[in-house]
Amino acid sequence: MYNVKARAAFSPTANFKKTDITRRALDKKDILIEIKYAGICHSDIHTVRGEWGEVQYPLVPGHEIAGIVKETGEEVTKYTIGDRVGVGCMVDSCGQCEHCQQGEEQYCEGPHGHTGTYADIDKYGEYTQGGYSTHIVVSEDFVVRIPDNIPLEKAAPLLCAGITTFSPLNHWQAAGKNIAVVGLGGLGHMAVKIGHAMGAKVTVLSQTLSKKEDGLLFGADGYYATSDPKTFETLSNSFDLIINTVSAILDYDSYLSLLKLDGTLVNVGAPAEAAPLHISSLIGGRRSFAGSAIGGIKETQEMLDFCGEHNITPEIELISADKIEEAYERVPHSDVRYRFVIDTKTI
Repeated sequence: MYNVKARAAFSPTANFKKTDITRRALDKKDILIEIKYAGICHSDIHTVRGEWGEVQYPLVPGHEIAGIVKETGEEVTKYTIGDRVGVGCMVDSCGQCEHCQQGEEQYCEGPHGHTGTYADIDKYGEYTQGGYSTHIVVSEDFVVRIPDNIPLEKAAPLLCAGITTFSPLNHWQAAGKNIAVVGLGGLGHMAVKIGHAMGAKVTVLSQTLSKKEDGLLFGADGYYATSDPKTFETLSNSFDLIINTVSAILDYDSYLSLLKLDGTLVNVGAPAEAAPLHISSLIGGRRSFAGSAIGGIKETQEMLDFCGEHNITPEIELISADKIEEAYERVPHSDVRYRFVIDTKTI
C-alpha cells in the first residue's frame, strides 16, 4: 500500500483540503505512476458539485494525468521505470464484452461498465480517487505512452479534452469535410487544432467574437458569433459535421439547421438537463443528432501519437494546488485560456 498526498473535496461546496489517501499495493500488471501534472476538466466540477448525481466524499477528482513510471508489477511488459505516461478517464473495464474486445472500453457493457478514474468502485471494491494527488496505481492496460516531444504539463489535458474531441472527429471522418466547432473552450480549442490537422475546413461558432483571433491562430478558417441571428441565416446548410463542446442547453434546432443533407451534430459537452429539440429538424435533412464519449485506450494512444506527429498541444494555465477553488469558479464562466493544469508538486 502507498500513502500519498492529495487534494480532496469534502462536500459539494467546501474548499479543497490537503489529505492523505491510500493507493493499493501493486498487482502483477499494475504500475505506480508519480503524477507530475493533472488537468482540471469541467467534468471534475460537475462531479464534485453533485450536478451529475450523488458522490462519496472525500473525493479526489482528476482524470487528465501525466507522470512518470516509478514502479512496475512483476508481469508488466508495456512500460518500464522512467517512462512518460498518462492516464485518462478510465482505469479498468470488464475486458470481456464485445466493446472491450474491439478496443472501445469506454462503452463497456460489463456489469458495471468501465471503471472511472475517480468517483467509481473498482474491482477491489475500493472507491477510486483521481489525479489531484502525487501518485496513482493503474493497470498497464489503461496507461498510455506520452510522445517525447509533448511536455508533460501540456500532455495532461490531452487525456480527456484531446481524446474527447479526437474520437468523434476520427469516427465521423472529418478529413476533407466542412466542420463546425461550437464553443472555444478547453474542448473546443482542441477540436479546432485536431480538425485542422486532419485536413478539415473548420469554423468556430462562439457566443461572441472575443476569441476570434485565438480561433484563427489555432487553425480555424472561419469564426462566427452565435449571438448574431444572421449567423444562422448565413451558415444554413453549410456543414457536414458539427462538434458541440458546450455543457449547456442550446437551441439545438437552430444548430441542426446548419447541417447539410446527412450531416451530424455530435455532442461531447454534457449538460445536466434534458435536451429539447423538434424531430422535424432531423427529418428535413436526414440529419443526425449524436453523442460521443472519450475514446478507448487504443484510440487514445493514436490521438497522442497524432498530436506528437503534428505538434499539437493544448493552451494551458499552470497553477498550484492552492488555486483549485479559483479555477473551479472561473471554468464555468469560460475564464481560462484554455485549460487549467495543476502542478502536483504543490499538493
